[in-house]
Parts: sequence; structure tokens; C-alpha cells
Amino acid sequence: MKLDTSSYYPKSPLDGEEYTSCAAGGQSPETGQSTVPETELVPGSEPSPQSAPSPRLEPAPTGASQTMDGFSTAMSWIMVPLLMPVYGMLLAFGLSILNYVPAGTKLGFTLVVAALNILVPALLILTLKKMGAIQDVGLNNRDERLWPYVISIICLGGTALFVAMKGAPMWLTMFFAGGAVAGIVELIVNHWWKISVHAAGVAGIVALLVRIMHDGYPAPSIFIWLCISIIVAGAVGMCRVWLGRHTVWQVLAGYTVGFCGVFFMTLIH
Repeated sequence: MKLDTSSYYPKSPLDGEEYTSCAAGGQSPETGQSTVPETELVPGSEPSPQSAPSPRLEPAPTGASQTMDGFSTAMSWIMVPLLMPVYGMLLAFGLSILNYVPAGTKLGFTLVVAALNILVPALLILTLKKMGAIQDVGLNNRDERLWPYVISIICLGGTALFVAMKGAPMWLTMFFAGGAVAGIVELIVNHWWKISVHAAGVAGIVALLVRIMHDGYPAPSIFIWLCISIIVAGAVGMCRVWLGRHTVWQVLAGYTVGFCGVFFMTLIH
């Protein structure tokens, strides 16, 4: 017995056309044959095996790519921007005239710099994550970087004020102030584009070593450390691109902002 399916769909205003939509029961008005393609589903039918999309097979990662992933991730954490002020402080103590400062004073300064630039920002970033303001402590989402930028800028500015009050050389004070200036530039640009903060941080270290060579009565090994810092800067940029966190241009922009921010600020005497 033929089923009446006319009530399944409302009557089409195009019923006068030569061919109607499948709302008229999926039949041609002239031939009475179905106009529904074989691969199209009709109410109550089951999808055919041919219509189901085949699963897409992803190539298995090779040993070399897994090694590179691990190296890039480790390098990104070792050279995380929060550590750059501490690295700079340690290099200043070891490669400049500040090497003659008593060990106790070196330790005290380093601990204060670490507290202001690692402990305080880390606690505040974790608080922001707990509050739901950010989703990733790695801050890979450009839209989540506003408050972490502000926190870092304030901490770097506070560090510059601290070392200046303690009588540190002007080039060391301006190293931290230059980091804050670079952070302000990154904050502004971040409204439209994501700059690599990793690249900016390590480029600031390169700029610091360049200034120590001219104004800091450098140690004989300063040139070796400068070459090492340049190699590390290149490796960090490569790792960020490999992990897909940034493009090459974003890394180059980070190098430019970080180096120029520190270098030109340390020209102030």
C-alpha cells in the first residue's frame, strides 16, 4: 500500500514549477519518480556506509620531531621572560665591575630581583587563572596578555627603582627600566598583534652584555658570553616558531623591541 506523505511537509509555493523541492514528497510531478539523490537522507532513513566521512589519518610523529618538541618546550621554560631580570642580575655580578661586590650583597640583590620579577608575577598570574581571567599560564592567547603585561611592567619599574636607591650603576638601573619600556611597547602592539616576549627578553640580555662591554669594566670572558647569548637568542626564536607559538616576523619584532628598549635606555647616564 502506498503511504501518503503529503502531510510530512507544507505545500510549497513553487508547486506550479516543473520541479518542486523534496517537500512535495521527493517526486517529480511529471514522472512520479523520486528526485532525492541516493546520497541524500530522507526522514526515517539510515545513513549509508558510503555517505559517512572516512577518518583522516595523521602521520605519526618521528623521533626527530619528538626530540625537537621536547627541546623547544624545555628551552621555552628555561628562558621564560620572568627569569630574564634574574639572569641579567647574575651576569652583571659576574661579568662587570660588580664582581667585586661582597657575596652577601650579591645574594641579597638577586633574591630581591627574583621576588619582584618571578614570585610576585607568578602568584598574580596564577590568581588570574584561578579567577578565570586567563586560561593558560603560558599566555599563548593574545587577548589574555593585558594584565600580565601590566604586572610585569610594574615589577620591572619597581626593580629599577630599588637598584637605583641602592646605588647601582646607571646602566644596571636602565637595564630594568629598559625592560619596562619594552613591555609598554609590547602591550600597545599586543592590541593588534602578538609579539614574542621570549625573543624580547633574551634580546634584552644581549643588549645588557653589549653595554657592559662599553661601560661596565667587563671581565675578559665577556665576549664569549655575548656570543653565547646571541646563539641562545637564535635558539629561543627557532623554538617558539617550531612550537607554533609565533611566526618568524613576531620573533623578529620581539628581538627588535627587546634589544632597542634596553640598549637605548642604558645610554642614559
